[in-house]
Amino acid sequence: MRIVMIGSGYVGLVSGACLADFGHHITCVDKSEAKIDALERGEVPIFEPGLDAIIEHNRAAGRLDFSKDLAAPVADADVVFIAVGTPSRRGDGHADLSYVYAAAREIAAAVSGFTVVVTKSTVPVGTGDEIERIFREEFPGKDIAVVSNPEFLREGAAITDFKRPDRIVIGTEDARATEVMREVYRPLYLNEAPLYFCERRTSELIKYAANAFLAMKITFINEIADLCEQIGADVQKVAKGIGMDKRIGDKFLHAGPGYGGSCFPKDTLALVKTAQDYDSPMRLIETTVAINDNRKRAMGRKVIAACGGSVRGKKIAVLGLTFKPNTDDMRDAPSITIIQALLDGGATVHAYDPEGMEAAKEMLGPVTYGTDPYEIAEGADAIVLVTEWDEFRALDFKRLKTTMKNPVVVDLRNVYPVAEITRHGFSHFAVGKKTEKR
Repeated sequence: MRIVMIGSGYVGLVSGACLADFGHHITCVDKSEAKIDALERGEVPIFEPGLDAIIEHNRAAGRLDFSKDLAAPVADADVVFIAVGTPSRRGDGHADLSYVYAAAREIAAAVSGFTVVVTKSTVPVGTGDEIERIFREEFPGKDIAVVSNPEFLREGAAITDFKRPDRIVIGTEDARATEVMREVYRPLYLNEAPLYFCERRTSELIKYAANAFLAMKITFINEIADLCEQIGADVQKVAKGIGMDKRIGDKFLHAGPGYGGSCFPKDTLALVKTAQDYDSPMRLIETTVAINDNRKRAMGRKVIAACGGSVRGKKIAVLGLTFKPNTDDMRDAPSITIIQALLDGGATVHAYDPEGMEAAKEMLGPVTYGTDPYEIAEGADAIVLVTEWDEFRALDFKRLKTTMKNPVVVDLRNVYPVAEITRHGFSHFAVGKKTEKR
């Protein structure tokens, strides 16, 4: 099939590359000349394990190309995916759909013959209806079916998620569009990936409901962690105990500094705003958003408490800046708020992250960046583990003890067992566990 992907950001690039790997011919379109020029040179503008190899392979095979021009590839396309950004709108928190609607109008002007237009971007309920209205009223002569097909990609594991998905949700009641979408995903039949067809509005809500539920699950275990610290329980053991119940499951029950990234903060807020507009407020999700916002600042206070109640004039070494490992995404990362709290408290902050430092420099204040954990820990009053990159899972604490000013470890991801830290003479501050001081 000839498929066009409008938007060559995270979702568009991953989806386009994987669909090309299935054997379709894909053209990824983006208005950013710098981005398309970089992709043409073989430079992948985002970090996602395995993505560069898939792009290189399919470009060499002639199945994947890039374009700044939308009209020509759309005219020849069977399917056009809209994968542009839907950031939170400044002022009210609603999803900004201006890029989606602008893309839809350009697509409609360029299509020839029956074409399926698919919203891959995360959009509020009713967006597909509005796109269809635009096509019907402004382009009445065009034969276009509008479909919802939300993405469920985890950054750092997006290739696997696309090729071995839990489900593929497709929102359409158009028989022709249904057959086209079956053909798009036919290669996944071999992996027995379930295609789930439903109404378009239902499909749009499934995406938001899924992310809101997972965000709520993270927030729940974070509140349990706070209680554990007060009563002397161990949150990791609590999580394991409740996660063994198949009705609950063990995923997203890892206590930490709060959720971040490009999806959960934006999608929970958009769902709250949509629900309010329909006079059906979602109190659980409203509270989830509020708790998560407060938690990040609270983690900064936790570090300050670990340093004796003040960080003024002290050096703090921060390990990990991105919102999760295996990505360079800094959007709404807990590290931003934590570091700001430390800077506000008068600390000198040194930081290291394997992939996120370039993006962090645009977001953080006067932070010094290092080349590895040991460099930034030299003379530090505390190490704070914020993102659980693999290279932080086997630190040489004997070496760190000899170079740090004060042996204090604040493990916000519960990477290390208490005994492992304390046997080297460190004070250990974790999340949802009893504090162990040297």
